Amino acid sequence: MQQAKQITPVMGIGTAEPSDYWALMKPRVMSLVVFTAWVGFICAPVNPSLSNMIAVIICIAVGAGASGALNMAYDADIDALMTRTRQRPVPRGAVRAETAQTFGVIMSFFAVLTLWLASNYLAAGILAFTVFFYAVIYTRWLKRSTPQNIVIGGAAGAFPPMIGWAAATGTISLESVIMFLIIFLWTPPHFWALALYKTGDYDKAGIPMMPNVRGAASTRFQILIYALILTITCLVPVFTGQAGTIYTISAIVLNVIFVGLSLKVWRSAAGERPDLSDDASLYAVKTGDKAARNLFAFSIIYLFAIFGALAADNILLGAI
Repeated sequence: MQQAKQITPVMGIGTAEPSDYWALMKPRVMSLVVFTAWVGFICAPVNPSLSNMIAVIICIAVGAGASGALNMAYDADIDALMTRTRQRPVPRGAVRAETAQTFGVIMSFFAVLTLWLASNYLAAGILAFTVFFYAVIYTRWLKRSTPQNIVIGGAAGAFPPMIGWAAATGTISLESVIMFLIIFLWTPPHFWALALYKTGDYDKAGIPMMPNVRGAASTRFQILIYALILTITCLVPVFTGQAGTIYTISAIVLNVIFVGLSLKVWRSAAGERPDLSDDASLYAVKTGDKAARNLFAFSIIYLFAIFGALAADNILLGAI
């Protein structure tokens, strides 16, 4: 596998638009973070005010955006080499890497400090650790050094419901840990499905994703194993009393589909013949990679749906 070339991205001077700063915050990723954090907050056994909930969610959203900006500032060299990421604000020269970094640092301090004032030190501390984990441990170390980057680094994306729960209760409980584990176990099959049909892109950038290092067959098998473990974990709330009928039915249906799609990936040839001329689309793929593409697309719906069902159960139970 090639090593990523250390290049200096083209630096834009005065060309940034408000939309570029919005893009720095990775809004698609932020939407998942905000939603799962909100679910963690409303599932907590307390009744906080609407204004407090809004303040907490805004702080978590800003913290997630800060993480995205810090990630893009550091990853500008490899983003410029990958078709999927080369139109991000820093590699295309709209925003300087230094500016993106400053933007991220300022937002981080604002988010953590405001969350402390709006809720408690525990929630603020977890948010601060989450930003540090994603921007430093994952981005600067794990991502470029090990094929387990997504497995370990996935913890950063799994903390939001725990932050929401801690903001509401001031504690960490079994319920919040279960929500953390659902996202933590969802992350590898989600990203490895993408990596299977973007192997050429990751190879050009020198990123040691699982298919590039361990091979496509091993990655497909690991996706299936994670899908099975995820299914078991998703059923835990049913037995702990954390969820009711809506979640139970949703979890069974969603995980049957998730495992079924993972089984198709395992039986497919996804990732076997990487296309070095891979285009920038997340979804337009060659025939052999369609199983991986389908799993990746469904996995996004899956996470929204599984947490949405958990939220629905808790809202209805609280209304009764």
